[in-house]
Amino acid sequence: MSLHLRTALIAAVALLVTSAAASAATGPPIPAPRPPQNPHMADNPFNNIHNDPWMTDTYREAGPRPGNLETALGTYAPSLCGSLTFDERGRILSVCPSVGSAPTARLFDPRTLAVRAELRLPNAPTPPGTAEFQNFAGGGYFFLDERGRIWSATKTNHLFVLRVAGDGRSFRRVADYDLTSAVTGTERISSALPDFRGRVWFVTKANGKVGVLNTRTRRIRYLRTDEEIENSFTVDRDAIYIVSDKHMYRFSAGRNDRPRVDWKVRYDNSGIVKPGQVNAGSGTTPTILPGGYVAITDNADPMQVVVYRTARKTRRRTVCEVPVFGKGGSATENSLLGSGRSLIVENNFGYVSPFDTANAGKLTTPGFARVDINRNGRGCRIVWTNTEERGASVVPKLSTATQIIYTYTQDPGAAPGQEQWSWVGLSARTGKRVFKVPSATGVGGNNNYAGLAIGPDGTAYLGTIGGLRALRQAG
Repeated sequence: MSLHLRTALIAAVALLVTSAAASAATGPPIPAPRPPQNPHMADNPFNNIHNDPWMTDTYREAGPRPGNLETALGTYAPSLCGSLTFDERGRILSVCPSVGSAPTARLFDPRTLAVRAELRLPNAPTPPGTAEFQNFAGGGYFFLDERGRIWSATKTNHLFVLRVAGDGRSFRRVADYDLTSAVTGTERISSALPDFRGRVWFVTKANGKVGVLNTRTRRIRYLRTDEEIENSFTVDRDAIYIVSDKHMYRFSAGRNDRPRVDWKVRYDNSGIVKPGQVNAGSGTTPTILPGGYVAITDNADPMQVVVYRTARKTRRRTVCEVPVFGKGGSATENSLLGSGRSLIVENNFGYVSPFDTANAGKLTTPGFARVDINRNGRGCRIVWTNTEERGASVVPKLSTATQIIYTYTQDPGAAPGQEQWSWVGLSARTGKRVFKVPSATGVGGNNNYAGLAIGPDGTAYLGTIGGLRALRQAG
């Protein structure tokens, strides 16, 4: 039985088990995600940090349920594994960037969290103007292909393809695509992803280059937006959606695979690099929803959840702009969680470098909110807002089987630098907390923008400075 079929069956059983409890809850449930399967990526939802080509951050599969929960910490690995993917055997594959040292590809045992294989990737200096703790180049975004291989951009502007050796104890580099003819100087590749025809698209932070690599001919075509692109992007069957620090774009490939702009729209921008943000722009990877919608947050004050129509041509591009959280205290550096007509946003305002001793113990501004698109597609509304939980900098995840948002929160400690970190579950229907499990104290518990992930067996995982952590049902 394939991993995709097995996890679908697990999700179906989980949905039946939780249906009685869900029917008693208040607020509308969020339906299961329906992203298409990209034939050049591993099975959804296990192929990249945001789960699937629509970047939904949502699972049909069940995550941990309240009660009888236990935590685990793996063998310390001296770098932070921000993106977690899973191969057909359920093994965890990651590329782990690190402050001051080379990124490292790693294979983890999903039960013991032990490192079974690793390979150091090329290193290069952090470009001027990029904070070290916000340097995601060299593997912060990578994807797993349909053969279970890692595709990772390097800090030296190559694209490596890595395969786990047959003995499961090492990696082998099976391909190397040199992109330095298009990505030069201090430019770095933010993200690279395949489209549905197998072409690999890539973006750069500096100068905002958007490129297309034909992996058969190795020909590269690109255009330069002269804006910053610091997030990943979203892939649909016939288009690519990219957000810069100024515009939201829809791209497609034209003649000879040249990227072309189908449409672009300027979003509201305060022009401020808010505490916790990488730049003065949207901190989100775009999220596609069924019905022809794509969503981001802008950089207004207060920040807004913005929904656009994806159609190449439309009389009214913007569906809604919904302010969330408070003026002078709203920002996010994580993709929106999205499924059905619902979007979940987390507040990251105030996050600082975990290595900044002058600000040790500083807390982020709390906040989660759910925004739903109206059924008629005309406008949106806030369903609920939670102003108690501090998501700090984690990429949270949603399971529609349990109707729980899985996040990782920050609370005050006994002294500066002793902040408390916890696994937290929020009801997707009400926004209220359904569980909280302590995880760690101090800088070792900090996840520093890493993405939470739910494995095929329902365990939740997260990379932290202290190592890979897990939350699972005991027994």
